[in-house]
Amino acid sequence: MSEQETYTKIPFSVLDLVPVIQGSSHKSAMENSLSLAQHVEKLGYKRFWISEHHNADSLVSSATPLLIGYVAQGTKTLRVGSGGVMLPNHAPLIVAEQFGTLATLYPDRIDLGLGRAPGTDQATARALRRERMETVNDFPRDIQELQQYFSKTNNTSLVRAIPGEGLEVPLYLLGSSTFSAQLSAEMGLPYAFASHFAPNHLHEAFQLYRNGFNPSKQLDKSYAMAAVNVVVADTDEEAEYLASSMKQFMLNIIRNTRQPLPPPVEDMSKIWNPMEAAHIATMMQYTFVGSKETVGNKLNKFIKETAIDELIVVSHIFEHQKRLRSFELLSQI
Repeated sequence: MSEQETYTKIPFSVLDLVPVIQGSSHKSAMENSLSLAQHVEKLGYKRFWISEHHNADSLVSSATPLLIGYVAQGTKTLRVGSGGVMLPNHAPLIVAEQFGTLATLYPDRIDLGLGRAPGTDQATARALRRERMETVNDFPRDIQELQQYFSKTNNTSLVRAIPGEGLEVPLYLLGSSTFSAQLSAEMGLPYAFASHFAPNHLHEAFQLYRNGFNPSKQLDKSYAMAAVNVVVADTDEEAEYLASSMKQFMLNIIRNTRQPLPPPVEDMSKIWNPMEAAHIATMMQYTFVGSKETVGNKLNKFIKETAIDELIVVSHIFEHQKRLRSFELLSQI
């Protein structure tokens, strides 16, 4: 980057899957998430989201609202929320009560990001939902039901979310396709795209979202967010080495082995085959690895190309102190 060019400044936030480190405990994974949240709060990050996943040895974010409360209690100003709650797994009333409770305890700090994927395999999804068979058409209806529970006008209804009623907890729609982009636009809600693992429809989704956006009570103009993978270290070489843990994490996903986050390795060719390497390279198209300068230049280009309003960062690094360092260096960009 030349001296004449400047970085495009937008808020940076964190998406945490609460990864389990190989050789460590579930409790340590949760403590590391709180430590990271406290760290990025001091560095000026805007929000800290936790995603819902089930039946995976590699992640312990299944009880998402409990972890959000744990992080919110251990921080002071950071916005904390879900990235997201998989709404088809839950009755909207339960979600409204849970997030109404959180918003009561931590006013003006709780976000409710919503997704429509199961966040797990089909067998586990059936165990979560029991007889509740959700279709794609139920998702918009469930969102409207949530909005009604959070509204002040629901106080005369037979079914009420207490606490939660009247709190107007902000909703965000998450997606990796054009469906949620169009729905976000139609409902006038902020939209976050999961480009950290599903990059293919990123630009198309944002175009549909912005072109079709309808102002709403929550939002008067479109607000687009993108999630990307980032690993920053003092040198490009160190960052590439640290990023091998993330590549192994992705490899476990496509192999459906879902093991705890492994330590970094010098040579990934001994672990994956060329087809797997190509698959993961496609999945990780929006991954930024390197020194502060290297990542800064690439991220700046991405932000300008997408015109996003906020960047959400995912970072799978084996050593907790190296992970903290990565977010520290990123904050300096």
